Amino acid sequence: MSVFSKIISGEIPSYTIAENEMFIAFLDVFPLVKGHVLVVPKIETDKIFDLPENYLAGMLTFAQPIAKAIEKTFDCKRCGISVVGLEVPHAHMHLVPINTANDLNFTQPKINVSPEEMEQIRQRLKAAL
Repeated sequence: MSVFSKIISGEIPSYTIAENEMFIAFLDVFPLVKGHVLVVPKIETDKIFDLPENYLAGMLTFAQPIAKAIEKTFDCKRCGISVVGLEVPHAHMHLVPINTANDLNFTQPKINVSPEEMEQIRQRLKAAL
């Protein structure tokens, strides 16, 4: 069971932004920048292109309002999207407020955000939805 499956089942708490029967979106606890969100299918599949077609297509549709909320909430040129898939063996996409292409560089150090600030960010994003 992946860490994302444990979040989906409620075994591990998360800063959830949105959820439906197929997907969940929550703040990355090891973010590149404030407002870094993970979009995760509720079925445990390692590689994104191994997802069933309805999940693969539905993932972007689910992510769209979240990306728009990120752009409304954070001072950024756009919401970047990345699928790396090496850090957790469960398909997922990253939605990241960006101003340059380097803002999606996953080799740079992650930032520390306090639990209180994570909750504030969660509330701001939910309000923007």
